[in-house]
Amino acid sequence: MTQSVDLANAINSFVKGCKTDGTWDAIKACCIMAAWDGLTGALYPLKGPAPTNNNFVSGDYNRETGLKGNGSTKYLNSNRNNYDDPQNSNHNAVYVTLLSGPSAILIAAADSTSAGAGSNTLSSIGFSRSRSNTFYETGASITPGFLGHSRSNSASYLLRISGTTETKPQASDPALNASVLLYARQGTVPSYSSDRLSFYSIGENLDLALLDNRVSTLMTDIGAAIP
Repeated sequence: MTQSVDLANAINSFVKGCKTDGTWDAIKACCIMAAWDGLTGALYPLKGPAPTNNNFVSGDYNRETGLKGNGSTKYLNSNRNNYDDPQNSNHNAVYVTLLSGPSAILIAAADSTSAGAGSNTLSSIGFSRSRSNTFYETGASITPGFLGHSRSNSASYLLRISGTTETKPQASDPALNASVLLYARQGTVPSYSSDRLSFYSIGENLDLALLDNRVSTLMTDIGAAIP
């Protein structure tokens, strides 16, 4: 697991920036799934537990753009339980570098058959939910980049997509007791993603616009540092 000085500086600047913004403490599990020289580095946690790899191989990884799913068998278990964060203080976020499928789960703690109160979901077609069974669809266009939701109260949550933050007026339910997955959703009828991700973050409520700025700058810096 090696890096150039420029890549190390980019990651260091990201961490320092999050601390300056006041978002670092709210991040409880996080991976930068780009910049590293191989799959092992991509799954080394920046913060929190290391994810469990289910079926990804080195050919799925690109140093500049991250890790690509196959839409059928490949996913990561973040090993961060959705239940570990308070009912009304929670965020999930990813950075998408490639959109490959018409409908795909990017990050979720949800069951496809008995979804359960307090489910979380972000999908590549703009459906989201935060501590709820009810899906909301964004009005914004779906493009590669930062996608995240954050809840700070019982009445609504915020969804940030394509540089825009939307308020979703959905009351919260007690958090579903399930591990947060990347590229997949739990259940007897699971859903998988063939999209490519280069970052994820899970934890308590934070400012999505500030995190978006830091992650987007990080990805730009990574791209500039890789020949």
